[in-house]
Amino acid sequence: MAGSSHGHTPAAWTGVTIAFIGFCVSGAYMVMAKPLGFWAGMVIVVLGGVVGMIMKGMGLGQPKDAHAVYHQASAKSSEVVTPEPAVAKG
Repeated sequence: MAGSSHGHTPAAWTGVTIAFIGFCVSGAYMVMAKPLGFWAGMVIVVLGGVVGMIMKGMGLGQPKDAHAVYHQASAKSSEVVTPEPAVAKG
């Protein structure tokens, strides 16, 4: 993944940061046995995903053609190669 810049965009960082805050809120309220706070944290987690998708739609995410090299390489590796028949030496 290091060579593909996976997740190195403002949309990804923002979405993950908001979701992480939501998990922290949910975890804290779960320990305190407050169901309403737990579900509020889960709403924040979902909000992080929505914000990330909106930012990606605004052009702040990874472009779709950014991994063209990897798609071409995987297509070539999936081709079936049949070896040439060995010639009998007589």
